[in-house]
Amino acid sequence: MRITELLKKQSIELGVKAASKEEAIDRLIALMDAGGRLNDRVGYKEGILARESLGSTAIGEGIAIPHAKVEAVKEPGLAAITVPEGVDYEAFDGSLSNLIFMIAAPAGGEDVHLEALSRLSTLLMNPGFKEALIHAGSKEEFLEVIDQAETERFGKKEEMDEPEKAAEPEKTGFRVLAVTACPTGIAHTYMAAENLENTGKNWGFPESRNGWFRRRSEYSYERGNQGGRSNYCCGR
Repeated sequence: MRITELLKKQSIELGVKAASKEEAIDRLIALMDAGGRLNDRVGYKEGILARESLGSTAIGEGIAIPHAKVEAVKEPGLAAITVPEGVDYEAFDGSLSNLIFMIAAPAGGEDVHLEALSRLSTLLMNPGFKEALIHAGSKEEFLEVIDQAETERFGKKEEMDEPEKAAEPEKTGFRVLAVTACPTGIAHTYMAAENLENTGKNWGFPESRNGWFRRRSEYSYERGNQGGRSNYCCGR
């Protein structure tokens, strides 16, 4: 599912002023509710705060991606705000967050929050992507920036919806093995994998149809292991 399918215009607000992390969270929850994604705002906030209690979901460099997979969510969705002056979201690198995406996923559904987190983290590695979003002059422009970046990286929707061809047998052995760990859960693993893929391409490593790196995550939301897990990106 594309990010632009999860993010409605009603759930975007630009140029927000937030004096605290909780104020930013409340604003995002209100936007998520405005998009019709929730059936219980209070319950959803409890889920967001429970996740934050395990460690801030600010991934550094001015970005935060709070998320919750709880019964209070009616359907998967995203909300987003830009905070030009920044807000202290307790980032590990001490930076103020000025771009915040919030992810909502139903408790009984698929791990949409992880897919969205993966896509967002990957796109945020694109030079200029974050800055283009922060300086977007309208909600339409904000969505257009995401749509263009998503299409360039993952292809058009109709291409994504095509049935996958049978995978070719993988060769045994590794040429590159990379191990990453993320203090906020999993976001940095996706960002590291994207950076490693790009570096591999620049070095001339062959790229398979399914991507140059295979990614395996030890992250398990259901078991409550939501912080600081080791993750692996293995190049064939």
